[in-house]
Amino acid sequence: EDLKNINRKILELGKKVKKLVVATGDAHFLDPGDELYRKILMMGQGFSDAADQAPLYFKSTDEMLEEFAYLGEKDCFDVVVENTNSIANQIQEIIPIPKGTFPPRIEGAEEEIKALAEGKAKEIYGDPLPEIVEKRLIKELNSIIKNGFSVMYIIAQKLVWKSLKDGYLVGSRGSVGSSFVANMAGITEVNSLPPHYVCEKCQYSEFIEDGSFGCGFDLPDQLCPNCKQPLKKDGYDIPFETFLGFDGDKEPDIDLNFSGEYQSVAHKYTEELFGEGHVFRAGTIGTIAEKTAFGYVKGYMDEKGMMATNAEIGRLVKGCTGVKRTTGQHPGGVMIVPQDNHIYDFCPIQRPADDVNSSIITTHFDYHSISGRLLKLDILGHDDPTVIRMLEDLTGVNATTIPIGEKRTMGLFSSTEPLGVAPEDINSQVGTFAVPEFGTKFVRQMLVDTRPTTFSELIRISGLSHGTDVWLNNAQDLVRSQVASLPEVICTRDDIMVYLMYGGVEPKIAFKIMEDVRKGKGLKEEYVELMRENQIPDWYIDSCNKIKYMFPKAHAAAYVMMAFRIAWFKVYHPEAFYVAYYTVRAEEFDAMVMAQGKDKLVSTIREYEQRGNDLTQKEKNLLTIMEVVNEMYARGIQFLPVDLYESDAKAFKLTKDGIRLPFNALQGLGENAAKSILEARDKRPFMSVDDLRVRGKASKTVIDILRVSGALEGLSESSQLSFL
Repeated sequence: EDLKNINRKILELGKKVKKLVVATGDAHFLDPGDELYRKILMMGQGFSDAADQAPLYFKSTDEMLEEFAYLGEKDCFDVVVENTNSIANQIQEIIPIPKGTFPPRIEGAEEEIKALAEGKAKEIYGDPLPEIVEKRLIKELNSIIKNGFSVMYIIAQKLVWKSLKDGYLVGSRGSVGSSFVANMAGITEVNSLPPHYVCEKCQYSEFIEDGSFGCGFDLPDQLCPNCKQPLKKDGYDIPFETFLGFDGDKEPDIDLNFSGEYQSVAHKYTEELFGEGHVFRAGTIGTIAEKTAFGYVKGYMDEKGMMATNAEIGRLVKGCTGVKRTTGQHPGGVMIVPQDNHIYDFCPIQRPADDVNSSIITTHFDYHSISGRLLKLDILGHDDPTVIRMLEDLTGVNATTIPIGEKRTMGLFSSTEPLGVAPEDINSQVGTFAVPEFGTKFVRQMLVDTRPTTFSELIRISGLSHGTDVWLNNAQDLVRSQVASLPEVICTRDDIMVYLMYGGVEPKIAFKIMEDVRKGKGLKEEYVELMRENQIPDWYIDSCNKIKYMFPKAHAAAYVMMAFRIAWFKVYHPEAFYVAYYTVRAEEFDAMVMAQGKDKLVSTIREYEQRGNDLTQKEKNLLTIMEVVNEMYARGIQFLPVDLYESDAKAFKLTKDGIRLPFNALQGLGENAAKSILEARDKRPFMSVDDLRVRGKASKTVIDILRVSGALEGLSESSQLSFL
């Protein structure tokens, strides 16, 4: 009754000051039965009053009239119907996000991308350009400039060039490598032209356009007919349509993999390019996952002593799944606001998870809802460029000079011979432990099944390993039963378009078939008939119908180029390879298991393998590292123990006698504790364990860990001198 009196008072005041009063419902869900979901969610998040639900469902007009009947018939009708419609009629049409796209502007971007691409093409292929190069260049530049994509290319080019200038390679993700202009502008290393030779001295070129080679690096070595120089080999045979669509008007998504160490610098540089207040981290909305929802439902039922069928539990789980839980940020996505606009034209901003102390500001709306309006750049952090930079520093070798497809390194993907060990020494028939893309048990088995001998086959395996229903129950069966070979099966989305075009299918139809298959839609009946008319084999048609998701060839090519360079270091600079791997990737390295000799390591590996699926995720990670250490031992490389004066805080060190362990290789000794010890020892040597404890800020736990590892041998316990 008190609440009713408050509402009567509000109505009276509204009449007095001539303001419209409206009835609202504070609706939190649509239907009355949905309140159970809200009870479950609130209880799952610790609300003590979860059971006391007000009827917050979305009421009909009749229900609202009934709710407010105590105001009297006329006043009730006014607040529920008349006044609400009156206000609605006064409101202009508003949309939460403006229509259209709002790309940032860089003065002269169109001319700059044209000059960059044409200049580099002529530098490599000569002037006039070969017809095949010129046609591809004109086609791409027309699409890019006409559709306003020049700015995106220039931004990516500036970011990549800055990273390269600062000594870090950049990997490209997604389909950007399908663009020849992106290659000529230095955005990606992937050259999408057909496999070809080109002379770096006289610019002679020769293109292989019959599909006989999957990529240029597999071409036989050849000398230039003019100047007898060894010809450079390049080209991945990737259609541009994969990137910008058949009509060249699909908005490009330029994703770049920077070194994790360099990612923050790249983000900062983006702010320099566009100015403060015009660059924001892409916001995300974290929702309740199915497993979490299941936990909430089970917890609610246990608390209430309720029993339910599996079907009812499934219904309740489904009703709770996908509800907003928190806000966050994309790992590398940044949204660019044009100079003439303000972020508030598009959305509010916030700090992720409402953390007022965070220095990061994100878009309040999930980035998906505004990605068609504002340009999103993916400036991602990745380990591969970090590992390559470390390998370059350790060896003095420039990774870009490594010959892609080099024969001895290629042998790593089909045998253990390049490592100088037998398969039984490392419990693997191939030598790809710790090589990105090819180190997991799943992919190593693919290598054993296919025994790749060419670089294009490595790209195909990468595509197969990232797809869904592309290898398992599909290509694997075809290869094992010898129906088709690895070069013939479908591995990446581009394979479909290229294969069908070589088979006589019209390019636009080949593109449409590729798009349907890669999205898991299978083949339309008319496509099946057309493919059969062009003698496309039945196994190929069946394979298309099984596929659910496919990787772009350009993405696979960029990843495999990085992986091959790392593999080359593994073959020719093994000590440096293991140092870089342990430092960058092996966060869960445990010296007490891995640095106690081969016998202890092998018995621990055997014990883990026997437990199989019972391993925790941490133990699975440890097993991966142990396999790499076992291989290192088999190659005759040893660890040196943690040394109070020689070890680094977290970096493994290359020495002439072996690999020196860092402090944080000792489980329980964290990076901060290690840094405190380093700061103290750099000032002067430790006089005793007491001195280490005080100046190095070492806790009793840290001292005990160092003592067990042998790092304190020869150091007296106390700094006090005895005159006895």
